[in-house]
Amino acid sequence: MRKCSPWTFLPIMFSFFTAAGLWVVYFIAVEDEKITPLSAEYKRSVSKSPPYISIAGDAPPASCVFSQVMNMAAFVGFILGVLRYLQLKPRVHKPWLNIGSLVALSLACFGMTLVGNFQLSNDEELHNIGTSMTFGLGTLFCWVQSFMTLKVNLRNEGRRAGIPRFLLSGAVTSCMLLYFALMAQRLHMHAARAQWALVMFFLAFLGTFAIEFRHYHFEIVCSDDQDPPLSLSESFSEVSEYQSDQL
Repeated sequence: MRKCSPWTFLPIMFSFFTAAGLWVVYFIAVEDEKITPLSAEYKRSVSKSPPYISIAGDAPPASCVFSQVMNMAAFVGFILGVLRYLQLKPRVHKPWLNIGSLVALSLACFGMTLVGNFQLSNDEELHNIGTSMTFGLGTLFCWVQSFMTLKVNLRNEGRRAGIPRFLLSGAVTSCMLLYFALMAQRLHMHAARAQWALVMFFLAFLGTFAIEFRHYHFEIVCSDDQDPPLSLSESFSEVSEYQSDQL
């Protein structure tokens, strides 16, 4: 009987609960008549705005939930990035690619905190900087990880995980370009739909890390001063392959 590591569920839960939290923000904003529903046709109104994610989370009570969701997503997303870095570290021949991927996701997660904590109406410039960091560096992270998935080929599952990741990376990139193009043409309803699709595809991408995480355990190692010294990477985290043939 095959067993999966408990770490399998971290990427899945991250993607599910982050998506659920954002949709809760959306429905609160719709209920409060702050935004136009995604399924409706946008008509310029004083009371209702286009259903962009940032606008949905701009005013309380939706803004309170939005800040909490974005902060938690940034924290857990960073943890996922670190675990992925440690997972690939012993097997990559180009460490700069692995390090660059971690840096990109870390900065994207920092951008999430800017988006969540500095609402659009309070500090538009800083909010937009956070949005650019999240979308731009998040997209870069997707492409680098897709490439590394095929190159490293963990457990001979490189194609199984890599092809869906390349497809999701293409979907994320397409939605991002479409979003900015529609924004420039002031087609706000279509741009908002593209933005929501972009975020959902990105969350789905991060959820695919469950494929490789099911074979691994991640442990934090703490040692006494009298014990033999460990390297920084060894003392921070020890990654061991999960024996899938255990009962």
